Amino acid sequence: MRVLDAARDLTCDAGWDQVSLSAVATRAGVSRPSVYKEFGSRAGLGRALVIRETQEFFAGLGDILHPGLPDTHASLEAAIFYVLTQADERPFVRAVVAAAREGSDSLLPYLTARADPVFDTGQALLRDWLGERHPARGEQTVEDAADIAVRMTISHLILPDRAPRPTARRLAAAVLKLLEDSP
Repeated sequence: MRVLDAARDLTCDAGWDQVSLSAVATRAGVSRPSVYKEFGSRAGLGRALVIRETQEFFAGLGDILHPGLPDTHASLEAAIFYVLTQADERPFVRAVVAAAREGSDSLLPYLTARADPVFDTGQALLRDWLGERHPARGEQTVEDAADIAVRMTISHLILPDRAPRPTARRLAAAVLKLLEDSP
């Protein structure tokens, strides 16, 4: 959709704080009232933009996990590495993460604090995958492991403490240890 493309481009160029519905409408070649009619508000536009971007993002993540590598650790590490490197490779993710690192969090809540689309989608994808790989583990243990993996990966995405590869290796090991150590 042209309006979401325009919103993404403006966000990547100047940051979400500088994006107005008027600027989005102008860039998309539509009227401002039509943007309001479609999205209701700037927040509605931001939410729709994040949903679209995360759907594309999770499609890539799903491709890594399913069918995935035979080695569960290597597959999980590859998935976490994918997430951590997207901050540099996807302009929209890079713009949101860079703004968060600089103290602006206007789009960050859609990625981290609100239940959907990132947490719910990420946890469901990982929960299902871990459940397939560890069918003997209880549902709650698998859900906890997926929750921890998603929260810790996003934390390292926003505030990295080392290079993506060792972080991915460490997080994958911790999540799988939780599964192995649980009754």
